[in-house]
Amino acid sequence: MTRTMWDSSVGKKTVMAVSGLIMLGYLVVHMLGNLKIFFGSGEFNHYAHWLRTFGEPFLHYEWALWIVRVVLVAAVVAHAVSAYQLSRRDLRARPTRYVHKKARASYATRTMRWGGIILGLFIVWHVLDLTTGTVHPGGFQHGHPYQNVIDTFSTWYGNVIYTVAMLALGLHVRHGFWSAAQTLGVGSRTRDRAFKTIANVLALVLTAGFIAVPVGVMTGVVS
Repeated sequence: MTRTMWDSSVGKKTVMAVSGLIMLGYLVVHMLGNLKIFFGSGEFNHYAHWLRTFGEPFLHYEWALWIVRVVLVAAVVAHAVSAYQLSRRDLRARPTRYVHKKARASYATRTMRWGGIILGLFIVWHVLDLTTGTVHPGGFQHGHPYQNVIDTFSTWYGNVIYTVAMLALGLHVRHGFWSAAQTLGVGSRTRDRAFKTIANVLALVLTAGFIAVPVGVMTGVVS
């Protein structure tokens, strides 16, 4: 039953919708947490420490954080695999005579495809930069996320990478949220306007909220 569902296009679209909503929920919380940087290093570093102690003493140190990470990785992988397989299936289903019309794919389709690739690459860079410190500029400091964020956004390439990725995220959310509503059967002709409005607001708020951090560092508001 599960395999049959996964093999169908409807099943893959459902997996994409559910995994996308999981990631969207995380993004809203993550954005709100990021904005704590405007309240100073003490507040931001305390928040980062709290993320590691959340759930204690029932859960051990960092267990809750790792649970969130595992769920997110599963959601990202499921989302990416479903998108890739649906894309390949769509290409195989195209009649040969329509090959020259491929370039006329809708703006939303192209945005989702390239936006997904950009976001996938960004996630790798973001983890290597602010989680492991592998590509972090200025010397990564464990337990000092405030300074690490300032180091990253004190470089031109850190700002460019982050800003481009957040713009891609906004476009991805704008189309993806509405598409998920249609896939899960909660959309309708009468609700379309409401869902599109919610999608636009979410995309705008998330993009502005995330980009506010590098802008804050560049302008000296966060220092």
